[in-house]
Amino acid sequence: MVAAPVLEELREVCQPQAKLASRNGEHWAGRLYMRRVSLRFTRQLVRTPVTPDQLTWTMVVCGILSGAALLIPGLTGAVLAALFMQLFLLFDCVDGEVARWKGQNSATGIYVDRLGAYLADAALMTGIGFRAAESGLGGWLSLGLATALGVVLLKASTDLVDVARARRGLAVADDEAAAPRSQGVASVRRLAAAFKIHRVTNGIEASLVLLVVAFADAATDSLDPTRWTLAAIATITWLMVPAHLLSILSSSRLR
Repeated sequence: MVAAPVLEELREVCQPQAKLASRNGEHWAGRLYMRRVSLRFTRQLVRTPVTPDQLTWTMVVCGILSGAALLIPGLTGAVLAALFMQLFLLFDCVDGEVARWKGQNSATGIYVDRLGAYLADAALMTGIGFRAAESGLGGWLSLGLATALGVVLLKASTDLVDVARARRGLAVADDEAAAPRSQGVASVRRLAAAFKIHRVTNGIEASLVLLVVAFADAATDSLDPTRWTLAAIATITWLMVPAHLLSILSSSRLR
């Protein structure tokens, strides 16, 4: 078998600083800990016939399973959901690293990667709805589905910037273009960024929050903590949808 590459050499090729430093290029959990873990998996995977696309599809499955795990009541479901979402993040790092090392980047891989991000977050929010509706309260399931729709719209509104620019023949927008031209919008955006509350609309953060909430469910012997959490996430999500759209339209991203 081919010898495993040296970690420093692997890091230089697979974890380019330009990507890791980009505002939208890397999840905070990736920078904090997962990139250290993923590189060790990548070091072994590059010695095998496994392809980046196969790893990306594995990522997609883990994201969907995270939401499905919430159908299991109690702490077990919450723990599994958080675990699968961490595996989702791991494979989200590994697939790109393997692709860079093997020189196997593809449009299909990028497409499936983005599809996986949509499906994972939507599956988790839907799973929270099912969990909250465990006693047959259908309104909670509807709220979960509405939240899933909201997080999909948030992602789509960002991705559609690239679609619009590509159809116009423009290059990909840089981080500076994301700054709102309106001082009022910029101030609101800075305030929101300071509290980081928007992160709860992301499946990784939501799964960790739900894990903590599952302990509160167990302590109170009710689903009220989960239901209040779902209501809060839904509210934040649907406040962010128009705010994010306004932020895009008031920036230079479409110019």
